[in-house]
Amino acid sequence: MSKTTILIVDDHTLIRETWDFLLSNYEDLFEVIAAVGDGQRAIDLARDKRPNIVLLDINMAPLNGFDIIKRILELSPKSKVIAVSMHAESAYAKKMLRLGARGYITKNSPSQEMISAIKTVQAGNIYICQEVKDIVSVQMLENDFEAPRIDLLTERQIEIINLIRKGLSSKEIGAYLSIAIKTVEVHRHNIHKKLRVKNAAALIHFINRKGLNFE
Repeated sequence: MSKTTILIVDDHTLIRETWDFLLSNYEDLFEVIAAVGDGQRAIDLARDKRPNIVLLDINMAPLNGFDIIKRILELSPKSKVIAVSMHAESAYAKKMLRLGARGYITKNSPSQEMISAIKTVQAGNIYICQEVKDIVSVQMLENDFEAPRIDLLTERQIEIINLIRKGLSSKEIGAYLSIAIKTVEVHRHNIHKKLRVKNAAALIHFINRKGLNFE
């Protein structure tokens, strides 16, 4: 049986080395072809090496995981991406899955869960870590419709939130996204409704207080 080839992408050396060491304990199953901290280098390696699995940190710079996954799947469409993040908010997992990721685990996940994620995704299935599942389950059980619903934000609404944080007006956002000002205002209304905030200042305060970064 051929080994599952893996590309590790994280801009922290200690994280890369830890994952590499962990996977080396399963040398009969996995082969780490590279561990890199540069987004463009990861894209080039994915194109040239066509790994089975890409373990991709989404909190990178200047290219973040959302940018990197798009390019990797364009150049190596058979590679399966597992997003790895510090964020357990389901909105992050949903966005990565929309972009083509096959798995999502957090950096709080135990090492055995990473192994399970790799095996599950390589077998053709989707894997969501237990931490994210638990948060979603609690939200569903509480059925608290008055609470902010970050998980209900669409990808377009996340784009608009990022532009609001940068200080753009509705007119500027409309021009940037090539959509009507009225459409921007509808999105802003729905964002405020979902997050239970009254205006842009309250929205920015909420996002900063939660420590969210959708870019």
